[in-house]
Amino acid sequence: MLAQLLAGAMLIAASVAIHAFVLDRLALLLRRLEARHPRPLRLRWRFYLLLLAALGAFLSHVVQVWIWAVVFMVVGEFATLEPALYFSTSTFTTVGYGDVTMSEKWRLLASFEGAGGMLLFGLSTAFLFEVMRRVWQRIDLPPAPEPGHHSHDGS
Repeated sequence: MLAQLLAGAMLIAASVAIHAFVLDRLALLLRRLEARHPRPLRLRWRFYLLLLAALGAFLSHVVQVWIWAVVFMVVGEFATLEPALYFSTSTFTTVGYGDVTMSEKWRLLASFEGAGGMLLFGLSTAFLFEVMRRVWQRIDLPPAPEPGHHSHDGS
């Protein structure tokens, strides 16, 4: 069990480090791209910035799923890549169909992957919300009326 705990802790730490690095690089790239374009951002550029942010975060998750899958093969849980990737993907995303399982010797490691996946999807969600907020700030829209303030046009 100690080997599972140590391996799980190291893999979660590596996954968080990779994801934090990718999101940081993406944020810097998006900031540079956004700064090159005057206000307001046109639809095409808003689309590109949001697409780049989403795909970058998604690709980071893909890399992490592959790392877990390779580790599952290294410890002898899977002989080939396809079932290791399938298991890793369903575990990382917390879908966990249960049609492919690990032996008792390493099954605790799968729980670590699921917990790490939830944490990292949360980071991605926060990142994407911030990107959308910043992009939408660059749209010149009239300010929304304050709560309780009624318009003077009778509506």
